Amino acid sequence: MNAKGPFTGLLVVDLTRVLAGPYCAMMLADMGARVIKIEPPVKGDDSRHYGPYLTSKSGKVKSGYFISVNRGKESIALDLKSDADRKVFEGLLSKADLLIENYRGGTMEKLGYGYNTLKDKYPRLIYAAVSGFGHTGPYAMRPAYDMIAQAMGGVMSLTGHPGGAPTRVGTSTGDITAALFATIGVVTALYDREKTGRGQKVDVAMLDSQVAVLENAISRYVATGEVPGKLGSRHPSIAPFAAFATKDGHIAIAAGNDDLWVRVCRVLGREELIADERFRTNPSRVAHVDAMAAEMENSLSAKSSKEWLALLEAAGVPCGPLNNVADVMEDPQVLARNMIVESLDPDMGPIRMQGNPIKLSAHEDPKTRGSAPELDGDREAILKDLGFQPISNA
Repeated sequence: MNAKGPFTGLLVVDLTRVLAGPYCAMMLADMGARVIKIEPPVKGDDSRHYGPYLTSKSGKVKSGYFISVNRGKESIALDLKSDADRKVFEGLLSKADLLIENYRGGTMEKLGYGYNTLKDKYPRLIYAAVSGFGHTGPYAMRPAYDMIAQAMGGVMSLTGHPGGAPTRVGTSTGDITAALFATIGVVTALYDREKTGRGQKVDVAMLDSQVAVLENAISRYVATGEVPGKLGSRHPSIAPFAAFATKDGHIAIAAGNDDLWVRVCRVLGREELIADERFRTNPSRVAHVDAMAAEMENSLSAKSSKEWLALLEAAGVPCGPLNNVADVMEDPQVLARNMIVESLDPDMGPIRMQGNPIKLSAHEDPKTRGSAPELDGDREAILKDLGFQPISNA
């Protein structure tokens, strides 16, 4: 059971699988919504079969992938081509505030549950669709995964080092950005319903979401006519703003204005660089970024990353270590912000996972979260709520 939150009392029917849709529904569950996940009988959500896998002391194996994006939900297995299961699904829709689906365009229409069919029967229902390309346009019927969205959305063309092979961003930004925009869309539709009394369709595409985060890349192309490319860790229009080598590794330094650049020079003991015409202003530093980096790393090589970070922090320069995942999970700031929480799985015990970055002053941000559901594990309770006789379908 989820802790109470701003969405306590909200009923979400989660007809999604893998990542983008489930992540959106999980965000709502984190904030108190009751989320009922509809899964195909026998197999369930595809991501139940994705690694990494966790094994309990009794030998039971579960997908860590599935658990990480489905905490705090309930599950019922329904075959939407079965008349009996369709009655159950429609019973859920009659009580639901929100339906989320992430099929390719046209699939829900084939099942008889497209938005134009549902909107008259369930006028207050908000229908959120998260798909690869949205429900309009020439690509609407195409399937997609995160990799396709990153490739077609231009993100991969900007990721990696100049001359390097095509590089996917290290997390599933195609899915996650779509999930976040879908969550914003759902909240917007809920607010609008308070004024109008009616639901509406929220149509979010993974491709659109990648285009939406191109920001600086699009503005550079419009301004210069030059196609932006890969830059490694550095910023295209701010310098220094990158990872720099030290005596024993690398640190990140982001000096977003001339005053911060002066502080960097003083920390490095290189005050002569302040008056150097190549580096006096941000545009000049960007124009001579390789020479600037060489000068900085020549000095940074004299001390360890830890030593330089202490000096830069004392001078008020934005900087940080290059943490790996293990580092992040033990970082005192991350822990203080409750960004590593535990899901209490009945078989595996407490499982550490990412928290929710939205902190609301009027609501608790619990350190423990509900478990991800067993396939069809909540059938009896869900059917009882609807007034149906429990029948196994897993």
